Amino acid sequence: MRQAWCNRSVHFNPYGGAAARVAVALVNAGPARAAEMLTLLRGEGMSLTRLSAAQAGEIASWAERLRPVFADSPVGERVDLVNTLLADSTCRPYISRHDGKPAHLHYAGEHDDAVRRVQAYTAGGLAHVLCEDPGRLGSCARKGCRVVYVDVSRNGRRRFCSTRCATRVHVARHRDQQRV
Repeated sequence: MRQAWCNRSVHFNPYGGAAARVAVALVNAGPARAAEMLTLLRGEGMSLTRLSAAQAGEIASWAERLRPVFADSPVGERVDLVNTLLADSTCRPYISRHDGKPAHLHYAGEHDDAVRRVQAYTAGGLAHVLCEDPGRLGSCARKGCRVVYVDVSRNGRRRFCSTRCATRVHVARHRDQQRV
């Protein structure tokens, strides 16, 4: 699976950025078997140890609910979406110190299951990015591409998920201009 997240040159709130990366990875991955989803989540830094097929299905459904947050729609609509996601995830921020790690935020209870933890983490992360700079959340401008991203470029003007998609659009536009 290709990484559609970023070049990591600009850093948002550390919690929001990492959680937003998980949201991006889940939305772009689509439905996946439990083992694949667990690998994806662990690859993004989540410390989950197991995931059942039913939990993977619930997380895939959650990912589809995250997708509209990346749409090019008014900020107010996206704020309402994220507020609903936060409420549905029963997000409860608290500071945690475990496993020798420095104090850091958790948005789900330590005894919550994997689904609730993923929901709270991604909703919280998207809330951070949406509050800091809503223009940084986006989806690829190439027609037919459904990849979402968080724009971490210096100027914050990203429109495509990859150079490949941008090139396709620009080459098509150039060919259209040559025909005229």
